[in-house]
Amino acid sequence: MNVSLLSEDALPLGFRFAAVRAGIKPSGNLDLAVAVADTPAKAAAMFTSNRVVAAPVTVGRRHLEHSGGEVRALVVNAGNANCATGQAGMEACIAVCKVAAEIFHCERDQVFPSSTGIIGVPLPAEKPIAALPQIAASLAATPDQFSLFARAIMTTDTKPKVAHAQLTVDGKKVRIAGVCKGAGMIHPQLVPHATMLVYLFTDAAIETAELNMLLQKSVEISFNRISIDGDTSTNDTVLLLASGASGVKVSVLSAEFRDALTEVCTSLAKQIVSDGEGVTHVVELQIEGASTDRDALTVAKAIAHSPLVKTAWAGCDPNWGRLMAAAGYSGAEIDPERIAIWFGDLPICCNGGRAPEFDEAAAHEYLKQREFTIRIYLGLGNGACRFWTTDLTAEYVHINADYST
Repeated sequence: MNVSLLSEDALPLGFRFAAVRAGIKPSGNLDLAVAVADTPAKAAAMFTSNRVVAAPVTVGRRHLEHSGGEVRALVVNAGNANCATGQAGMEACIAVCKVAAEIFHCERDQVFPSSTGIIGVPLPAEKPIAALPQIAASLAATPDQFSLFARAIMTTDTKPKVAHAQLTVDGKKVRIAGVCKGAGMIHPQLVPHATMLVYLFTDAAIETAELNMLLQKSVEISFNRISIDGDTSTNDTVLLLASGASGVKVSVLSAEFRDALTEVCTSLAKQIVSDGEGVTHVVELQIEGASTDRDALTVAKAIAHSPLVKTAWAGCDPNWGRLMAAAGYSGAEIDPERIAIWFGDLPICCNGGRAPEFDEAAAHEYLKQREFTIRIYLGLGNGACRFWTTDLTAEYVHINADYST
């Protein structure tokens, strides 16, 4: 698995990519990205669980249902979320899909829309519509165009995020490549039905039902295991497209493909956390010994969403009592006298109290690292999870205080 710029050989077969400046972002940067499958690709998608959803989420769901899970063109605009824009927002999204279908020679239901940016601002549909002919002329199956696609979907991101993997099945190569954006408003709670957008491409041949199962399993232990600020976006989308162009059939029983897909998803998820708004520390929480896996996740989320915990991390303050408090109010089954905590290999807490070997100065130094691990053992069962999160800094406040102005 690799997070560098894709080589020609690593790009999944059967897709072309392009990006242009449509004039949606005030900065004038790239803001319209398109991926086109040479033939209709099998599709699986997961969306935000927020009950306030953007127009493209509604339209995307509808199109997947009507097309039988096939996508020919993916159209993504950045700089405007097209959310809380009423009927006008729906009409704008549909208009873009209609023109895209004409330009890319497919059914309107085979166009999958996505948007990211400011909520509550009408989408100027005429801008992406006017740019679609130019983007059609730029489409190419090259790493450079894939890289431009990754840059065009960025908002407050500081860098593009890509990952890819390859595997061999029956002597033939299968490729998976992914691209995503997200830096704030990140606490995805994706269900099968400023923003995290993830687009995954493979040239394996996979049926839609099995594609959905593979995606759900990978998302659950990757994108559903990250949080920057605890806010769930209105636009969160993960889309997996399978072109079948490699000629290699893959089933849900393929552990090798499932592992490769999960590796790509986990890499992208961790890149989102690392690029979080104002982030100075990236934290891997390892929760072990919970009554159930669900309880382990509940504890992880309580810790990851605690402002007191996150600000302590920002100051490299080894205030482990805040971890105990968050675990205690999480709602998970807890026996305080069984809890143990480590910062990396440093013992911090034992049997619910300060560990005899606790070294405050060493713990402080450990937390100065940009990336560190906190392991918490609850002593109640075999439930466990890994969860990635961040600190909370003054820079995060500055970015979000000025976001729309």
